[in-house]
Amino acid sequence: MIERIEWDDLPGEFRTAVEDRTGTVAAAETVAEGLNCAVALILTTANGTLFLKGVRHSDADGMAALRCEEQINPTVGGISPTIRHRFDAGGWLALAFTCVPGRHADLGPGSADMDAVTLTLQRMQNLPTPGFPIPRLADRLEDFLEPGEAERLAGTCLLHTDTNPHNILINSDADKAYVVDWAMPAIGPAWVDPAYTAVRLMECEQSPTEALAWLDNFTSWREADEQAVRAFVMATCRHWTAAVGEKDAEPSNRRFRRLLAYDWAAATRKSPSRQ
Repeated sequence: MIERIEWDDLPGEFRTAVEDRTGTVAAAETVAEGLNCAVALILTTANGTLFLKGVRHSDADGMAALRCEEQINPTVGGISPTIRHRFDAGGWLALAFTCVPGRHADLGPGSADMDAVTLTLQRMQNLPTPGFPIPRLADRLEDFLEPGEAERLAGTCLLHTDTNPHNILINSDADKAYVVDWAMPAIGPAWVDPAYTAVRLMECEQSPTEALAWLDNFTSWREADEQAVRAFVMATCRHWTAAVGEKDAEPSNRRFRRLLAYDWAAATRKSPSRQ
């Protein structure tokens, strides 16, 4: 887990820049979860509560990720919290988001959060393509795709690609889910984010049968090209195996391969019920 920088340890120039916009910071709570930013703080300010996310100028990857989040925020409004302020001072770049009171999503068996999560992911199926370059999913996986597979992963949908429970917030009324951390989006088939999420359901101890049944909520998945899904699954497994080794990759790879057990022939016989 990345080292977190506390509010009081940030440069005075940066803290002054923040308070000039937000009013006095009365309290700053560090958020432990997350991997790609050194500053993750819930700030209680004179003008309300904000979530502050920041990186050092020297962190090239972090800067690129944060700038991507900044650019994509208007496109994902209502699905991700809105950016309220941008700060660039004292060697730090940071974004202040509207703070969503609530908690991370429960993706486990019997979770009451699943309706809200499903609705938000359904809305994500219809997001417009942002007006700045976003990598294609096929390009991201190109080193692990076999000949002819890249074409199967063509698509025009904006994808989040990392719908783990820490990136899904449930509001305090438990009736709405927000997907945060749009640092690694891609363009590809609309069924990809539901597929990634189904794997997360299995990680959270939902059975493969339950996870595959949940995918029935998405027309894009029910109508997916089975060979395209196979290309996605196998390339993802090859990627993870190359990253961590065959033994350590196998638990995750097994969950991805479970996606291939979905019965697309049966799905086409069902009348469409939900998106």
